Amino acid sequence: MIKISAVIITYNEEKNIGRCIDSLIGLVDDVIVLDSFSTDDTQKICEEKGVKFHQRVFEGHIQQKNHAVAHATYDYVLSLDADEYLSPELRRSIEGVKAQSTHQAYSMNRLSSLRGRWIYVTDWYPDRKIRLWHKQAASWGGYNPHDKVVVKPATKVKHLDGNILHVAYDSVDELFRKAYLYASLFAKGNQHKIGSSTFKILYKTFFSFFRNYFLKLGFAYGFDGLAISMSIATYTFAKYAILKDLNSRKG
Repeated sequence: MIKISAVIITYNEEKNIGRCIDSLIGLVDDVIVLDSFSTDDTQKICEEKGVKFHQRVFEGHIQQKNHAVAHATYDYVLSLDADEYLSPELRRSIEGVKAQSTHQAYSMNRLSSLRGRWIYVTDWYPDRKIRLWHKQAASWGGYNPHDKVVVKPATKVKHLDGNILHVAYDSVDELFRKAYLYASLFAKGNQHKIGSSTFKILYKTFFSFFRNYFLKLGFAYGFDGLAISMSIATYTFAKYAILKDLNSRKG
């Protein structure tokens, strides 16, 4: 029987954090929340639920999540965002890992929602993530804000049944605002590191929409599928367009 520490980073997550913690109670052996000095009731909710609460100035998603892992009591870490929670099937899968762990890293699908509707098409699903691992086998990497768990070479990853349920976007307006924000962060983080051109902007944007709306069945979800496919295309266009502009500047 292994022990697991759950780690969560927060900032003004009073709407979500209680649901996230509740999905972990009775499964993990402790819950650590690393907060970025929330101004709402996030801290109060965490303290009422008896989790270990820490605060640290936010420097980036990767940095914050690695610092959260550093607070973990046990060697195995389960990482969730505050707007995520475990499905019953995924809880059962993790219970099996606790009883007999066969790997040092485990992946699982993430199922996201738009306007309260779970989306099983486009790039949104299955959105496979490594979220349970031994601290010596992996750490957070990638680029902000698209962080990911990076495993060490030769580490075998087992996929678990069940979903991380991600309450993602309450409105289409929020969806497109976040697409632009992430595109801007990507471009600024990759200035003079990745090339861009007018042709690249055109074909990447066109293919991202075609792949998501037609090949990955976005059309089957009506307006929601169209909005998601367009938001992915918008993100693609914006990140390469902004990158092209930034790369044209000196310094």
